[in-house]
Amino acid sequence: MKRSALLLAALLSCSVAADSDAPKRPRITGIAAVTLVSTDFGKSRYFYHVLLGFPECQDEMSRQEMMPMCFVVSDRQRISLESDTPIEGPPLSKFLLDVAFATSDANSLRSYLKAKGVKVSELRGYQWAWKDFTAIDPEGHLIRFVQFAMPESQKSDAHPHRMPIIHAGFVVRERTATDHFYKDILGFRPYWHGGMKDDKDDWVAMQVPDGTDWVEYMLNVSPNADKKELGVMNHIALGATDIQAAKAQLLKNGAKLTEDPQMGRDGKWQLNVYDPDFTRIEFMEFTPVQKPCCSDFAGPHPKP
Repeated sequence: MKRSALLLAALLSCSVAADSDAPKRPRITGIAAVTLVSTDFGKSRYFYHVLLGFPECQDEMSRQEMMPMCFVVSDRQRISLESDTPIEGPPLSKFLLDVAFATSDANSLRSYLKAKGVKVSELRGYQWAWKDFTAIDPEGHLIRFVQFAMPESQKSDAHPHRMPIIHAGFVVRERTATDHFYKDILGFRPYWHGGMKDDKDDWVAMQVPDGTDWVEYMLNVSPNADKKELGVMNHIALGATDIQAAKAQLLKNGAKLTEDPQMGRDGKWQLNVYDPDFTRIEFMEFTPVQKPCCSDFAGPHPKP
C-alpha cells in the first residue's frame, strides 16, 4: 500500500511539472484589424475615407506589408482592403478576408498554439514596431495575431471621434469545432447568444479573453446563400454612442442610406450600411437600452 502511494505521488508530481512546463496563453486584448475585399479601390476609398471618415494609413506596418489600401480606425485598429485573392492562406470569406487580434506576446502565443496542435505560420515583423503570425481556424478562416511595440497602457486614441471595431461576424457551419478553437484553446468567453426566434440561436457572440471585442458566429446560413446574404453575414461592427448621431454624420458625409436605425434582438440600437462590395458595416450602440431576447449578457459591454 505504501509503495502504491509513493508511485501515485510520483506520477502526480510529474503531471504537475509537465503542466508547469506547458506554454501559457498570453493576453488577447481585442480586434486589431480586419481585411475586407475590394474589387474597385476607387469606390472603396470613397466609402471608407469620405463616407465613414477614416484617414488612410501612413505607418510603417502598412508600407512593409505593401497593402493596396488601409484606413486608420484608431491607434490600435485599422481596416485593410485587398483584392479577392488573399496574400496568404485561404480567405475567411469573399467579404471578410481575415481578422487580426492584438496580443501581448506574439511569440509566446505562437508557441502556445503549436503546443495545442494548431497550424501556425512563421513569425514575422519589422524591427521594433510590430510582429505577427497567422493561423487557420476549423472553418478555414484566416486569423492573425499581432503584437505592437507600444504597451496598451501607453496608448492614447489618436482619433477620439472615430468609432472602434467592436466585433467581426462570419459564417460558421460547425459550431462544436469552432467553439473548441475559440473557447477551449484561445480562451474566448460567451457574451450573448440569440436568434430571430427565442428558442433558436442564429448568432453567438464570443468575447476575447482579455477585452470586450468579440467574434460573432453567424449560424444557420444556407449553403446556397447569394452574395447579398453573405455580405450581411460576413460583417464588422463599429461602436456608436448614439445611433441617431451616427446616422446624421453619415448623411452629412454624403451617404445614401438604404435602412433606418433599428432595435436589435440584443436590445442595442443598430444601423446597417454596405460598402461597394456588399460587405455590411454595422453601427451598434455600446450598451443595450432594453432587455435582450433569448439570453442575458454574460460579459462586460465595450466602451467608447
